[in-house]
Amino acid sequence: MLSLDSLVRMQRGRQTPDAPRRLLVPDGMTAPMGCDAVAVPARFGPLVLPRLPRVGCVYADDAHWWWLVPSDSDYALEWPAPAHYAAGAVLPDSPADTGAADLPGLIHRPDGTLPYTPPIPLYLALCRLTGTTPVWSRPVTA
Repeated sequence: MLSLDSLVRMQRGRQTPDAPRRLLVPDGMTAPMGCDAVAVPARFGPLVLPRLPRVGCVYADDAHWWWLVPSDSDYALEWPAPAHYAAGAVLPDSPADTGAADLPGLIHRPDGTLPYTPPIPLYLALCRLTGTTPVWSRPVTA
């Protein structure tokens, strides 16, 4: 027979069919500024890591690497293609989605309790790798 505690843990991990797939903050960590995510194709992941002064939680699957960033880290920024900004750390749907079991796996967990990668260094690293001029360095057009 299942204990109430076991049942609660199982329920917490289940996704309903209509529920969005979301990257979760690991147990023992807090996200006081909310949580969004930035994804890049998997081939960029190993190139981005050494360019960052601090790395927060990073998730990966075969196609993408995802960095947790504070909510609204897209304010006044255009994240360079092929990066994808996911408000609320909600993953885009794909035809093969089957629920929580297909969530990207956590491949890096920082020390401490905050899951965030600083968004400006991440943005600059992605701009550098993609050959994109940061928005604040672009000429103003009338």
